Amino acid sequence: MNLDANLDRVLMRHDELEASLSSGQVDAQTFGKVSKELADLVPVVEAVKAFRKARADMADAETMMKSDDAGMRELAGEEYYALKESLPGLEHQMRLMLLPKDEADERNAILEVRAGTGGEEAALFAGELFRMYQRYAQLHGWRFEILEVSDTGIGGMKEGSAEISGQGVFARLKFESGVHRVQRVPATEAGGRIHTSAATVAVLPEAEEVDIKIEDKDLRVDVYRSQGAGGQHVNTTDSAVRVTHLPTGIAVACQEEKSQHKNKAKAMKLLRAKLYDIEREKVDSERAANRKNQVGSGDRSERIRTYNFPQGRVTDHRINLTLYKIDRVMEGELEEIIEALISAHQASRLAEME
Repeated sequence: MNLDANLDRVLMRHDELEASLSSGQVDAQTFGKVSKELADLVPVVEAVKAFRKARADMADAETMMKSDDAGMRELAGEEYYALKESLPGLEHQMRLMLLPKDEADERNAILEVRAGTGGEEAALFAGELFRMYQRYAQLHGWRFEILEVSDTGIGGMKEGSAEISGQGVFARLKFESGVHRVQRVPATEAGGRIHTSAATVAVLPEAEEVDIKIEDKDLRVDVYRSQGAGGQHVNTTDSAVRVTHLPTGIAVACQEEKSQHKNKAKAMKLLRAKLYDIEREKVDSERAANRKNQVGSGDRSERIRTYNFPQGRVTDHRINLTLYKIDRVMEGELEEIIEALISAHQASRLAEME
């Protein structure tokens, strides 16, 4: 389908939705869905109209450049070249808006960070990554609620999970999934040798109960006493909860709350996100059977980024981006990396559609 046919289809759909709402015959159940689709289409329609108007004005200016009036030709020429310069930008913006939306982009996200190879140094790095994302969330005014943390007692973390809530959270964090590698001299290393350690990050879109139906018969729920670092009891009641999904073998745990009920609710939220992520990956794998995404496959085992402390640099291997401001990145200033990843992803999707 050529570009103009695509644009006509968008305008037609916009008119259909407007007519449907104006008719007053949309039932309450459908009203919200239709209204949202229409609201999403409004900026796209505006971009389409701006592009078509610029193209039509450019054609008119080209005709006027053939005028017998020298003054008219000069004015028309200025308008023509100004429009010719602006048209590619308008077209690019419009094409971006026409890309199919990932329906999970506006969702909240579940963040999981796990220490990988490298022993205590890997656990320390995992804790730093977890705090990096916490600061990034704070910079955006998002809510960062810890679901589970298994710490080592000296600042490190075996694993940790959190729910991040706010506008467009998953859209901005979804490319963070993968293996993050750190290169530095550990504080315990007397010889000053650089060690390489790793931590794994997973970012999952939060799932609602309507997205994933979980049967009680498919669950095993275990309760136990919350543990702090070094095996110290956080409290004296069996409030910690571990939920195992028997069909998949996925197990999740939560002990951050003093209430067993609240811990179970958080554990179920984490389990739903994991099951929803599995369903999304199945669909994505089918769509991606004949292509390789430029930004990465989303494979949790893929090494995506290296944090080199001696050189003060952070390198994202998927887009060959290196920044020499590791201290600021670790303080949550990830925007430059995230914007570059989003742009690369959009470029690869545009290339697929051509």
